[in-house]
Amino acid sequence: MKFSAHTINEELSIFEKKFAAAAKSKVPLLDRIMQYIIRRKGKQLRPMFVFLSAKLHAPINESTYRAASLVELLHTATLVHDDVVDESLERRGFFSINAIWKNKIAVLVGDYLLSKGLLLSTANKDFQHLEILSDAVRKMSEGELLQLEKSRKLNLDEAIYFEIITNKTASLLASACAVGTFTTTQNMETTEIMRNFGEKVGIAFQIKDDLFDYGTEKVGKPTGNDIREKKLTLPLIYTLNKVDKSIKKQLIYVLKNKHKNQTQINFVIEQVIEAGGIEYAKQKMLTYRDEALFILHQFDKTAVRDELESLVRYTTDRNY
Repeated sequence: MKFSAHTINEELSIFEKKFAAAAKSKVPLLDRIMQYIIRRKGKQLRPMFVFLSAKLHAPINESTYRAASLVELLHTATLVHDDVVDESLERRGFFSINAIWKNKIAVLVGDYLLSKGLLLSTANKDFQHLEILSDAVRKMSEGELLQLEKSRKLNLDEAIYFEIITNKTASLLASACAVGTFTTTQNMETTEIMRNFGEKVGIAFQIKDDLFDYGTEKVGKPTGNDIREKKLTLPLIYTLNKVDKSIKKQLIYVLKNKHKNQTQINFVIEQVIEAGGIEYAKQKMLTYRDEALFILHQFDKTAVRDELESLVRYTTDRNY
């Protein structure tokens, strides 16, 4: 399933050029890496949310393009740093930056992207953009560290899981919707409504990602990858709280000691499916999606609102 943003096609085309210009460097090595990143960019969901959130209220302006570039620069920086932290050699089916240029360069590239985002905003006095997005970067760091801490202890609690994904994943999507809205409204009340909308979409988006770990769809990462990394995911948390003590003991043993063994990973996946963990997570995902749509429907029905609704539905219906 693909998503095509008809109402913002022109804006996305202009954005690609502006983003390439924003990421450009006079240092040959950096510029080569930037070109590599731009050629292998993903679905650009976050810029889409920036533009659609902005256009929902009023025509897109230059401030909107800068906001979208800021979001994408920060998002790309976090992906580059994540690949170093996770020791991942692939990103979207291509070699990661650290796989080609090693960790030291990858960390510096992430820092460069962050600084380019900051400079883009300060140069244009987009201080509200910075405030909205800086909060997201703080939350993402906190979410990542909380996940690392809890993964070590295997303290699998649903409230902690939602705290982690709200910070780690949903905060950036929430900020994309908020900053897009602010560029065309300058209204903090409307901006906060759209931030809340984006947060709910982001939570649904992350639960969908968690579900891929238990499926067979080609999603750009191996099935069972979250289990290998001892990551807290909703289907697994539900299962550990649902199964009897002996199965729970086995599962925790596998997660602590055998999480690299494919046979043992398959055992975990089977138990999650049998306990109803997949279905439970799906229902939670749809609840958050519907809460996001309820917020969206506060605004007048237009072609842009319809497309924003389609994008929300895409985040939960996608198969990769």
